[in-house]
Amino acid sequence: MDRNEFILSGLLELYALGIASPEEKLMVEEYTLKYPELKQELNEIEISLEDYAQANAIQPSASVKEKLIDSIAKEIPEKEKSFLQATAVTKKVFHIPFIYKLIAAAMVIFLIESIILTYSFYNKYKDTSRELQFAQQKLEQQEKYNQAMTADINVMTDKNAMPVVLNGTLKAPDALAKIFWMKNTGQVYIDPSNLPEAPVGKQYQLWAIVDGKPLDAGMIATEKGIYHIQKMKSFGNVQAFAITLEKAGGSPTPTMDQMIVHAEM
Repeated sequence: MDRNEFILSGLLELYALGIASPEEKLMVEEYTLKYPELKQELNEIEISLEDYAQANAIQPSASVKEKLIDSIAKEIPEKEKSFLQATAVTKKVFHIPFIYKLIAAAMVIFLIESIILTYSFYNKYKDTSRELQFAQQKLEQQEKYNQAMTADINVMTDKNAMPVVLNGTLKAPDALAKIFWMKNTGQVYIDPSNLPEAPVGKQYQLWAIVDGKPLDAGMIATEKGIYHIQKMKSFGNVQAFAITLEKAGGSPTPTMDQMIVHAEM
């Protein structure tokens, strides 16, 4: 929460009124130590509340005041009683009409309710903000997925794309992969969606057989969630393609007994 959000949260007003929870008090004290301007804001709120209280203070009745003076007079020397009695008789008592007392009480209640309502709206704002952030993340993920699917479709429908099916070997008879070789550019794309997920520490590697020699055509990602068509290394004349299961990161030469699928052009 930044400084502006903290001011709008109403926590400073709750603290000044003395109705903040222990957790809220601790939060206010931490923030006012961290941000001097928040301490100044709290001081101004406390001064405003004090001015409001002074302006709407209710004078006690004359009888209450006289009883208080009499009680104090019992505790002081006899020579000072005359001064207190004179003060009690001569000083004027100002009475606030009852309707103003009701208005002042209503204003205090309204102030407290406004602070509580502000705090409630702030909490709802935070919840809504989190939900919006989550929705934006989901939307971004969906957008990335849609872009990947569009790229896949563009490869498969390219007029220069020559599809090549790589069938499973005895090592993995049910495995299957498809190569899209662009005749005009020599670019190679692979669809590994029918390959089993590679074991931990292992990774699939594509090989292109050129002039009878296997050349590294790139590593294949098969982690869950990224089974999209992947662009591999480009070649000119290719006689065959094969995929082997190698250690993560790949191998300079294919491990022939780990060949999963292969196809001749």
